[in-house]
Amino acid sequence: AINTADIALQAAGRHDLPTERDQALNERHYGDLQGLNKAETAQQYGEEQVKIWRRSYDVPPPGEKGESLKDTAARTLPYFEAHILPDIRAGRNVLVVAHGNSLRSIVMELDKLTREQVLELNIPTGVPLVYDFDDSGNITHKTYLFTREDEKKA
Repeated sequence: AINTADIALQAAGRHDLPTERDQALNERHYGDLQGLNKAETAQQYGEEQVKIWRRSYDVPPPGEKGESLKDTAARTLPYFEAHILPDIRAGRNVLVVAHGNSLRSIVMELDKLTREQVLELNIPTGVPLVYDFDDSGNITHKTYLFTREDEKKA
């Protein structure tokens, strides 16, 4: 995510903008599965179990550091509320570059999704998701910045 943010700012000609980096926005930790690819993990634990770990809301993967999406949200949302929302409410434009599950937990909160709805949520990699807010911090508009052709590929 750090490299992606640097690339985006460079491409926009805005590498001069202040940036904040915080481990609260890191990808969820996959515990004992960290570093394994999906095929290796499925071979060792079975495809159904891997699906449960990857897509359930509150079932963490094995290992002391393994995080569920619920655990990830418990880490990301306090940071979002303390460090990002105040800037949004102040009318500032904010670019958040993070990993899939960190973003899913934030989108779950912003869009008021249920546990079941967030399990179906797919945020395309590398596609900007833009929220517009009113002066009170309420969402007025949400859109992905991609073309119809990009949408077919997602």
